[in-house]
Amino acid sequence: MHDIRFIRDNRDQFVAGLKRRGIGDALSIADDLEARDRDLRALLTRLQDAQSRRNDASRQIGQAKAQKNESRALELMTEVAGLKEKIRQGEEAERVLKKALDDALAALPNIPASDVPDGGDENANVEAISRRWGTAPGMNAPREHFDLGEALGMMDFERAAKVSGARFVYLKSALARLERALGNFMIDLHTTEFGYTEVAPPLLVRDQAVYGTGQLPKFEEDLFHTTTGYWLVPTAEVSLTNYVREEILDEAQLPLRFTAWTPCFRAEAGAAGKDTRGMIRMHQFSKVELVSITTPETSVAEHERMTDCAQQVLKRLGLHHRVMTLCTGDMGFSAKKTYDIEVWLPGQNRFREISSCSNCGDFQARRMDARYRAKGEKGTRLVHTLNGSGLAVGRTLVAILENYQQTDGSISIPDVLRPYMGGLDRIAAQAQ
Repeated sequence: MHDIRFIRDNRDQFVAGLKRRGIGDALSIADDLEARDRDLRALLTRLQDAQSRRNDASRQIGQAKAQKNESRALELMTEVAGLKEKIRQGEEAERVLKKALDDALAALPNIPASDVPDGGDENANVEAISRRWGTAPGMNAPREHFDLGEALGMMDFERAAKVSGARFVYLKSALARLERALGNFMIDLHTTEFGYTEVAPPLLVRDQAVYGTGQLPKFEEDLFHTTTGYWLVPTAEVSLTNYVREEILDEAQLPLRFTAWTPCFRAEAGAAGKDTRGMIRMHQFSKVELVSITTPETSVAEHERMTDCAQQVLKRLGLHHRVMTLCTGDMGFSAKKTYDIEVWLPGQNRFREISSCSNCGDFQARRMDARYRAKGEKGTRLVHTLNGSGLAVGRTLVAILENYQQTDGSISIPDVLRPYMGGLDRIAAQAQ
């Protein structure tokens, strides 16, 4: 969420940022916000004047009574009663104006960082060449993951569709264990080597939590909502980031680094016709999430660090991948800068996203009212928040299947996962 004071003082910068986001009517948006702000501040001034006059008149009532000037006292009492009603109406108008201003601010995306490339869609994303790792495995006629999984008898979309509809899957036997192994491996790596604290967070959250991380109100159609008013988390980012909502932390506590392996739920309302086969785009999937809460001075370095941690998972698994800096038109709503990590899938003969690591600056913190007290300062400052996938477990399983497939249809298991698989080194079709 944006700070109206920043917009007031840095109008040109704000307008330029919105234009970089592809918002063509940025000037009229800024005009509207400033007009709302002026109306609200003018009302507050009138309210302060009325409250000051009421206080003065109340004191004068006592003086008039002490002087036995009843007519003056009655006149003042009538004035105070009128001011009280005027203030009540003004406070109600203030709530209406403030909510309208906040709603207008909340609908606008974060302003991109200065080093984010401009562009309208994914075609303008720029590869971070120095971060590319590994080489694509040479294969003759590689198969896609769903063909491999169904041939193994361990991946069943048809039965899942009878139970839940499209974009669900049953994983069985060694593939179910492989998914569990991947989640455990990722959590162990992030907690033992990279200093993240493991958290088992709530999966059902209230409106204010989803608002705090920016999914509401703009992306309501992409979420699942219960009949009792809760939202199923689209990512553990929601629960982990809101851990510090409405709190004031000490600078010495920062950075906070959290990780969680959870189910995630997405309606995929805007994905009609995309990835209709397989496990790339599911309504329910599991993901290991990374969240950092830090200071403005360290958030850029923390972003690089988080991306390195996510990449390490792929490196340990021996999976060829690249890192893309997303352009202004392809970034998420709350992000000021995002790196997408894309893994090579031989069956699709292309790179596919397996992680997004984003620096949100103070955008989410303002929505959550999450602050910290800097050492030696009396006031408080907004924290910076970051989030990333470390990694999407289902997509990592897809990458293992396609990159480690053998000519006989079996799947070789990466060395680092074998301890989690009870020593199993290969997944083969079960005898019927």
